[in-house]
Amino acid sequence: MITAMKKTMKFILAVGLVTGLTSVTANAKNRYLVIYKSQQGHQAMESFMQLESARGYGFKSSLKHINGMVIQTTNMKVIEQLRNHPEVAVVEAEIFTPSPKPVNGFQISSDVPAIDPIITSPVDPIVTAPTAPIFQAGEKTPWGILAVKAPDAWALADGGSHARVLVLDTGIDKDHPALKDNFEKGQNFFESDTGPNPTDYLDKEGHGSHCSGTIAGAYNPATGFTGVAPKAKLLMGRVCGDLGCSNIAVATGINWGVSEKVDVISMSLGGPSASPGERMAVANAEKGGVVVVAASGNDGTQSVSYPARLPNVISVGAISSDLKKTSFSQWGPELTVTAPGASVLSSIPRGTGRDSIVDVVTASGKLRINSAAFSGTKAISIPKLGELVPAGIGEVADFTNINVTGKFALISRGKIPFSEKVANALKAGATGAVIYNNAAGLMQGALTQDGSQLDVAVVMIEQADGQKLLDLITKGEKPAAEISTVPSDYALFDGTSMATPHVAGVVALIRSTNKKLTPAQVRMILTTTAMPLGPNDTNQYGAGLVQADKAVKAAAGL
Repeated sequence: MITAMKKTMKFILAVGLVTGLTSVTANAKNRYLVIYKSQQGHQAMESFMQLESARGYGFKSSLKHINGMVIQTTNMKVIEQLRNHPEVAVVEAEIFTPSPKPVNGFQISSDVPAIDPIITSPVDPIVTAPTAPIFQAGEKTPWGILAVKAPDAWALADGGSHARVLVLDTGIDKDHPALKDNFEKGQNFFESDTGPNPTDYLDKEGHGSHCSGTIAGAYNPATGFTGVAPKAKLLMGRVCGDLGCSNIAVATGINWGVSEKVDVISMSLGGPSASPGERMAVANAEKGGVVVVAASGNDGTQSVSYPARLPNVISVGAISSDLKKTSFSQWGPELTVTAPGASVLSSIPRGTGRDSIVDVVTASGKLRINSAAFSGTKAISIPKLGELVPAGIGEVADFTNINVTGKFALISRGKIPFSEKVANALKAGATGAVIYNNAAGLMQGALTQDGSQLDVAVVMIEQADGQKLLDLITKGEKPAAEISTVPSDYALFDGTSMATPHVAGVVALIRSTNKKLTPAQVRMILTTTAMPLGPNDTNQYGAGLVQADKAVKAAAGL
């Protein structure tokens, strides 16, 4: 300790002689993350930086729980001195990776009024648990909840009521009916161009609210909707914004999670590399007893993204309802487990989604079929009716020899984006489109990228229903579709981002059952109780599909 202090004092003397400023072009905000090798060095340097911040040393905040701090300065000689100091492990400029988005490209509608953020008072962690809910599936029960057997673990884990989960993401709609009872507190760690606003953790993208609902959405016996751990407490750290996700925000969020003594941090974000500071922040979270779960990535390549690729992180890949790896899920040696990540129903900011009602009208009558609406369309309160005309996959050439004027185009999913299919149909004179899936199930995509809304009827229907309609048309019938849509608080998303909160929820159930388990022990329980899937010759599935019931029993020593 004495040696470390001497080195620190030498550094202080050296920095005290620095003069002159150098502008930084690569780091527009001039913010830097500093991680120290020792707690003693960190304490001494933090005190010095606080005292000297007025002279350009730029102390911003302490990250004592991950042995770091944030500074903001244009004095590059100070930065160079920090990087060369023997007590400093990492000094890195703020960098941004793209904000996480669902594979199907959901966009919040521009006509939904923003909700003013309200400062939430801290809530003490629950120390006594209510009786776990008795589950009955309903129309809004996500298939993934059943696939990971979450309800079978609720009784033993008290529904996760002894656990607290920090989600680092785009924010949260804390007053959403599925989230408000379990939401505890939030912080904004993303500093936008307008400056810091710690209480602005309102979800402006939808991604963070969706992940939160999968982890700890409250069980609704009327609809069957629930999160994996419906009694766990939620904390939200907004680390992504208009510029993307900030490495400094992520590290600061991890520091907050360790200080709050949360049980698990869920990060449905990442990229092709990890900064040294993020690596050390994750390693220090492990030392602090916090389990970290992250998404493997959506590029469909044999390369797990970061931070999921780090050795002390639970890396999560995505499967569809047939228990097969999704086409977008990244995999490789570092993949830990898999979880449901296709057509995942969960909460989004209130009113920003769409529910649809589709009736097929034929000579023999009217039949209601399963459907999913798209974001980027206006609500249709008065049903619109249109004859269905086959239009291939919706390319321009598919409309050359058909008449869709005043009718609905019946289009197959595939090859080109949904927005392009619909644009081609409307240009050809169609008043709407019915897109049938080219795989099992349903999905919800986006028709606009700027939040604007089209005043047309566009829905997706299941593959089998699309084939039946094509058969009727081939036989000479002229089926029509009657379509209406209404605003919704829920949406279907695809992505390893959606698989990750399933695992974070299972970890919450494990930790609610046994607080003494270390992060390494939690990882072992997850992998040894998972359901093997295959073929798994290149670790496409990791240890397999997480199973909450078996994992919780193992945590309880049963």
